[in-house]
Amino acid sequence: MTPDSCVARARRLVVKVGSSLVTSGGRGIDHGAVARLAQQIAALKAGGKETVLVSSGAIAEGLRRLGWAERPVAIHALQAAAAVGQMGLVQAYEAAFSRFALRTAQILLTHDDLSDRRRYLNARSTLLTLLGLGVIPIINENDTVTTDEIRVGDNDTLGALVTNLIEAEALVLLTDQEGLYRSDPRKDPQAALVRKGRAADPTLEAMAGGAGTLGRGGMLTKVLAARRAARSGASTVIASGHEENVLTRLAAGEAIGTELTANTMTLAARKQWLADHVRLAGRLTLDTGAVRALMHEGKSLLPVGVVACSGEFERGEVVGCCDPDGREIARGLVNYSAVETQRIMRKPSSEIESLLGYVDEPELIHRNNLVLL
Repeated sequence: MTPDSCVARARRLVVKVGSSLVTSGGRGIDHGAVARLAQQIAALKAGGKETVLVSSGAIAEGLRRLGWAERPVAIHALQAAAAVGQMGLVQAYEAAFSRFALRTAQILLTHDDLSDRRRYLNARSTLLTLLGLGVIPIINENDTVTTDEIRVGDNDTLGALVTNLIEAEALVLLTDQEGLYRSDPRKDPQAALVRKGRAADPTLEAMAGGAGTLGRGGMLTKVLAARRAARSGASTVIASGHEENVLTRLAAGEAIGTELTANTMTLAARKQWLADHVRLAGRLTLDTGAVRALMHEGKSLLPVGVVACSGEFERGEVVGCCDPDGREIARGLVNYSAVETQRIMRKPSSEIESLLGYVDEPELIHRNNLVLL
């Protein structure tokens, strides 16, 4: 079969599987489903594809083990369920992959792991090393310690962030739905499945529905995850995990579910990280000349082009760059703290040393550490 799908073309991919697929709809780990998933990923690896698995299911398995019929609201109860359930989830994957003589590695990530530059690079290096060793990384959000303020949010988003982190060419979001429909198939029996689209198409959001009972993510989070993955040039497939051999069939070029393609060039790894940065340490307001220099002339941001500074940031943190109307146009790693920036803004770079007593860089944000939005 002609390799028409993005999965067929990819040499490295991220597969995200939802809670309902691996926990029998919340009734505990479905060892048969886990075994079938492991078998398909083993086949992908045998075909030369590096695969990272992002798996939900820890909280759902924890609820079963603790005998809780309903998902609790209290954050500490959820964290306890995640801690208990993670043991069963990892054991199931380890046993399933060992049948194919494959080693697995558990990696639990938080938003801070992906927003702090040093931890981001450490996570990236670890994942790439594991892939080089032939190990299957199994990733989940670290629900045991995260809170609403620091969490990534859902494993669809986490899958997209990991896709960008390791520069994978494809993201596969396996769910209990066939894919993205133009209208809700539960209400409209004539709803048409979107076979192919552009990840950046804003009309896709209107087609997406809400979250399911077990997981935090619904079809909308998958559409938004596809858009995020497209920043690094990766295309996304949303497909049913109940489809027999869905991964190996996608790898063979079969069109299954919804494929949302990227239409942008791959960003450099550092710029992917900057674009994915959810929380900013501060904001800089630029004059029109600085906006033009960044947007149209490919230049660095100099202190003279900054007219206002907000936030309490240190050197090396990520700040947003806004036009005079307050619209964020770029973000980057700043070379000076907020206090220092307030002293040197609106001044030429030649005056930095006299104003601060030293000079680290002539630029406030170097072009290599800046990404346009």
